[in-house]
Amino acid sequence: MTKPTNHLTKRALVAAALVASGLFAAAGAHAESLDAIVKAVKFDDIADIGKQLKNGLDPNTLAPNGDPLLVIAAREKSDKVAAALAATPNVDLEKEDKAGENALMLASLNGDVGLVKLLIDKGAEVSKKGWAPLHYAATNGQDAVVKVLLDHDAYIDTASPNGTTPLMMAARGNHASTVTLLLDQGADPQVKNQLGITALEFAKHYKAPDAIDILSKRTVRIGASAPADTQKSAK
Repeated sequence: MTKPTNHLTKRALVAAALVASGLFAAAGAHAESLDAIVKAVKFDDIADIGKQLKNGLDPNTLAPNGDPLLVIAAREKSDKVAAALAATPNVDLEKEDKAGENALMLASLNGDVGLVKLLIDKGAEVSKKGWAPLHYAATNGQDAVVKVLLDHDAYIDTASPNGTTPLMMAARGNHASTVTLLLDQGADPQVKNQLGITALEFAKHYKAPDAIDILSKRTVRIGASAPADTQKSAK
């Protein structure tokens, strides 16, 4: 009576092994196909990605390292693929990588004005809490992007988690034209971060001579206007 049981057990083990091998093969094939998709995104292969999307590719798919496809496209300036992904109805434009960066932030960092405008038109959040697209644009001195973001009501003195503003980031990088642009548009040079550091102090710490010159003049002008206003009101 034991023979049939042993026979069935062997068959069950063989079947389980076949299923397992099939699952491993499927997992391997999936990983390989996902790597191919990520490569197509990086190389802006719109023909491949367009076909994948038509065949049901989820635009919110994550690469093996956890990066959303749209974030990869923005980082690599793969604008055609980014546009296709952003146009997909169920795409999450705010999806972030492990560093907390989304597509609009990276497009802003890269000065990719066309993609910045496209993402905003699709509904991407301009005034993101914490590190915002405006911080990223100011960090690299991307004046054209700064203008686009401000035109779409980005908060000019938006603060990062430690209180750093876009003006501070522009000053740190010695981006004179960006510092001037932000000041002209109303950025407050007297704002301090959580360490009590102003944009001028950022510029001094990072040895940014052009930013120091601009901010010193603007800060003196603002500081000098206060007593005059006070005296005027006292009269």
